[in-house]
Amino acid sequence: MHNPHIPLTLLVKGDTFATSLSSGERRMPLTVQQTQLAETIDTHVRQVLAHGGGDEALLLSLADYLPTFKQLLDTCAGAEMDLLCDRYDGFYRFAQLLERLAQGIADGSIPVPE
Repeated sequence: MHNPHIPLTLLVKGDTFATSLSSGERRMPLTVQQTQLAETIDTHVRQVLAHGGGDEALLLSLADYLPTFKQLLDTCAGAEMDLLCDRYDGFYRFAQLLERLAQGIADGSIPVPE
């Protein structure tokens, strides 16, 4: 499960999105749409894994689910993203994969074309 003390920072199409919750923000209940979006990603990841796929297969399908994930980043506070990660293992795995990609790009271990 996601450690709520470690904020997710993600790099998506050149933009950095911080999903940490500041001390002044209140936790809001998740909307039906947010839950459905997270379930869409969770279901996809679970299906890939059930068919023997791993991170490579998830990377190949990543672009198809980035708009869904970005919609959640745009509408969820950090605590809400943490809640979704705690609730949906597949969603958490997807977020972790994006986080590792962002870190690799940031530290130069994953080269990107200029």
